[in-house]
Amino acid sequence: MSDVVETSDPSDRLFAPGGADDPDEIYRQLRDTCPVARQDFDGSPSVMISRYEDVMWAFRHPEHFTSAGGALNLGEQPLLPLEADPPRHTQYRRLLNPQFVPREIERLEPSVRTLVRELLDGFADRGSCDFHEEFATPLPSGIFLALMGLPDADLPMFLEWRDNTVRPDVAPGDFEGAIRIREQTAREISEYFRTKIAERREQPDDSLFSRIVHGTIDGEPLSEAELLGIGHLLLLGGLDTVTATLDCMIVYLARHPDRRRRLVDDPSLIPAVVEELLRSESPVMVVPRTVKHDLELGGVKLLAGDFVTLVIGSANQDESEFGDGTVDFDRDPNRHVAFGASHHLCLGAHLARLELRVALEEIHRRIPDYRIADGAEIHFSPGIRQADNLPLVWDTERAPK
Repeated sequence: MSDVVETSDPSDRLFAPGGADDPDEIYRQLRDTCPVARQDFDGSPSVMISRYEDVMWAFRHPEHFTSAGGALNLGEQPLLPLEADPPRHTQYRRLLNPQFVPREIERLEPSVRTLVRELLDGFADRGSCDFHEEFATPLPSGIFLALMGLPDADLPMFLEWRDNTVRPDVAPGDFEGAIRIREQTAREISEYFRTKIAERREQPDDSLFSRIVHGTIDGEPLSEAELLGIGHLLLLGGLDTVTATLDCMIVYLARHPDRRRRLVDDPSLIPAVVEELLRSESPVMVVPRTVKHDLELGGVKLLAGDFVTLVIGSANQDESEFGDGTVDFDRDPNRHVAFGASHHLCLGAHLARLELRVALEEIHRRIPDYRIADGAEIHFSPGIRQADNLPLVWDTERAPK
């Protein structure tokens, strides 16, 4: 048995500046040279797991790879239900799932489509836009605010909190600086939601957040700390991942006009396109876990307390599950792990799929031929691959009205 695998090169490059711009080669090197890598990261034991089979095994066995304990270090309370294990995780999901089942999400399609069309009206006739700023950010943000019953005026503050949490503005390698920003941001988020919890307890309404505040588990109301953990997670999930996913998808389609033409000519392909681009572009590159007790995986000894990074972007490229990884809009089945798996399948997956499907339908109906502006450099943040900017241009004379 090998206790340690030396893996400094690909694992370091994955989170280095530029590593998220085109990570496929780094993913391949991880799978080929160190699929289960145990090393020291910033002075602490760390494990990186990159093959599909091993990542799926970790997802399916929370008794070995725990999500509990606040591994994300994003606040005074864990993000719920993300940072909880069964059986408590199951109880939180039982409370929240009815709000996110397909029949409930389908009712949102008219309002999602209306918002998408309004956003496109703002720039379609101009012939250019910064897609990240003018579409990918306001679309999920608008849906989140409406669902949660929160004021539009608070959105700039929410977006600042999102960026301070997911991609704090510090020098590369300044982990202590990033922690300080995240901790301060977490305190601000908690204070905000404390006020909103008190308001909803006194004045309930039909919003998602009000229903959560007044929800119960086994007849008992949730504590303030639990409600803060849920609110914090919904804020990050509602504002960040769909934005990043739209950035990734549109960059790919802008760079591959032949593939884009297929969905323009046949919009019925779009649900499958969404799934395949979730797999091939993997906006969420990694998710954290902690080893619960000593075990062996892939011939490597893992120790209780080791921090674990499940490299789901690499798992989604694994040849053993997806062949050579070539983008295939006809892939069936498509067992990607872009939304996680097993107990921790993303709570908002159905909502994300709705937003992404409607967005791609309406964009390609209104602006079928677009490209990245000449000379533009597109860079993605590590961890969650959000574009720093995304300037698009198109011929307005050829765009359908």
